[in-house]
Amino acid sequence: MANKAACCFLLCAAGLTVACQPSGDSTGTSDGTETVTILGTLTGNGEEKLMAAIAPFTEATGIEVVYEGTDAFTTLISVRVDSGDAPDIALFPQPGLMLDFAQQGDLVPQPRADLEDAYAPYWLDLASVNDELYGVWMRADVKSLVWYNPQAFAAAGYTIPLTWDGLEVLTEQMITNGHTPWCIGMESGAATGWVGTDWLEEILLRQAGPEIYDQWVAHEIPFTHPAIAQALNTFGEIVRNPAQVQGGATGAISIPFGDSPQALFTESPGCYLHRQASFISDFLPSGLVPEETVDVFALPPIQPSQGNPVLVGGIVYGQFNDTPAATALMQHLASVEAHTLWAGEGYITPHQQVSLDAYPDVLTRNQAAVLQEADVIRFDGSDLMPGAVGTGTFWTGMVDYVGGTEAEAVLNEIEASWPEAQ
Repeated sequence: MANKAACCFLLCAAGLTVACQPSGDSTGTSDGTETVTILGTLTGNGEEKLMAAIAPFTEATGIEVVYEGTDAFTTLISVRVDSGDAPDIALFPQPGLMLDFAQQGDLVPQPRADLEDAYAPYWLDLASVNDELYGVWMRADVKSLVWYNPQAFAAAGYTIPLTWDGLEVLTEQMITNGHTPWCIGMESGAATGWVGTDWLEEILLRQAGPEIYDQWVAHEIPFTHPAIAQALNTFGEIVRNPAQVQGGATGAISIPFGDSPQALFTESPGCYLHRQASFISDFLPSGLVPEETVDVFALPPIQPSQGNPVLVGGIVYGQFNDTPAATALMQHLASVEAHTLWAGEGYITPHQQVSLDAYPDVLTRNQAAVLQEADVIRFDGSDLMPGAVGTGTFWTGMVDYVGGTEAEAVLNEIEASWPEAQ
């Protein structure tokens, strides 16, 4: 049975010098086998995909990996760290919380120079504090996707638009034909409203560009800035128009986000377009045939000068315990091998060295291609904002707006909730 020696061998092969003596943070079984613990949000099928990519690491090193998935991650990770029982590694659904722990000195820095060939600078910057890297990205959730049914499109004579103007012409054509263009579902339990925040972010990035977007996320400009109001009102022209959206504004608020794309695939389609992230594939009906009954295209740009932007979410690892075994696993999690395995399971990876050929089907390759062909990539803004705003008033404000509250009142309320600088 392999032990610390195998771990040291892996680290030394990567050019790292480590001391492999026992540590107070090390974990092991009664027979001396090294273990690494991971706490994360993935459960069920997601957990199986994670462990499938970790299996070669255990086989090569003998280091066992113990994973704990929970839907109460945000609460549990804080309790564990505060009580001195941090996992070796945590899988964060957003970088913001991870960077909070980094700023508190709880995380182990990662070798940025070793990862520059694997990730574009933007991804590394997202996981850094003061130019010190703390996170290794597992997957990207590509958000700027429009899902559609190619058979339904062909039957109606519709073609994929390449510009926002073309998208508006298409939706007007659909309405003229007696069809409903969009399915939008914002209901998500306690998280209801996040779908609306994605729409605002998509439009802002396309109208005002990445510089304004970044200033807004960092609160260098307020929610009441004219560019934010313009983006919100543009969304309103879609979601508050009953001819544009299945079920109108009431339907948008009340339909669960996972149910909302179903109408694309009914015999008489209830809608023809659905803007949603790559993870919505988990909620699609079974039996769909890629490029025949389901496909995606990129949400078109609005201002040509702003290029071809893509909004993303993602999952990122942070390391709490500085042990050789945990460090070796972090190296594996950033490897081409691990990311190729995840791509094969249908996860979109931000790893630059993974080929489109690694993806299991044409539908997943088409989603990955949207990310690879982007001129501008920006992370979900609400996930980068303070929790009181990003997962609080921003969510509820979008529900209020879709329900009829004026844009000015909504944006004023969100702006007033931004925490004062300490």
